[in-house]
Amino acid sequence: MVDDIAERLARSLPASGGPRPPAGPAVDHLARWLAVRETVAWQEASNRGGEGPVTPARDGAAEDIRAFDRALDPARAEGLLAALERLRADAAHGTPLDFALLRGWQQHVLGTARPPEFRTLPAFAKRGRERYGIAPDTRARLDACLAESAESAGRADSAGSGEDAGAPLPLTVRAARAYLDVCFFHPFDDGNARSAFLALVFVLAREGVTLDSVSLLRRVTLQADSAQDALSLANYVDVHLAETRRRAAAPAS
Repeated sequence: MVDDIAERLARSLPASGGPRPPAGPAVDHLARWLAVRETVAWQEASNRGGEGPVTPARDGAAEDIRAFDRALDPARAEGLLAALERLRADAAHGTPLDFALLRGWQQHVLGTARPPEFRTLPAFAKRGRERYGIAPDTRARLDACLAESAESAGRADSAGSGEDAGAPLPLTVRAARAYLDVCFFHPFDDGNARSAFLALVFVLAREGVTLDSVSLLRRVTLQADSAQDALSLANYVDVHLAETRRRAAAPAS
């Protein structure tokens, strides 16, 4: 949410206002993320949550939106809930995750008349501390990264050497990586944190997994150039999945 607000404030300022950035070439944090993405030891992420579908008694994503987003703005919450409903329908059909799918959800998130387009300028987040570049192939590269969220494509090809290299990545890792891809490609002019969250929920839902809580996943700040942050997010997803399975299996009191 802080990132969303910072983006809106930055766009509202005059071009000549505020402190000037340091001299020298601008850092491209999208490029940094793509470099880090290839070196993260994804196979080291915890996998206590296991594999296979799980349907808990409550939809944690929907409950969090009703509790958190509705307190901020009822219209914001309704847009997210509409996107979540469409997301779950897309997941049930096994739809591939790409930018076209994201923008369909984002129309509900932002309440726009038509699905928003991919950004055409460099984007900024974290009060301007991170800058995400733009190139003619940026959208295509996002689609290629998001395609790796599918079970058949989610392999540890870049996770270093060893017996686990090339093995399928756990669902929790693929969901976390999709979240980070959307965060750092930053495809929209607004609402990228919400889009990243929806992407994560979709990757889980496509394999029959619903979390009964998502609190750790919407209250974090992650750095584009930190491999440890990437692993931490995957571990957070796994914590939620393990707890969801435990509570779903517990006998009703």
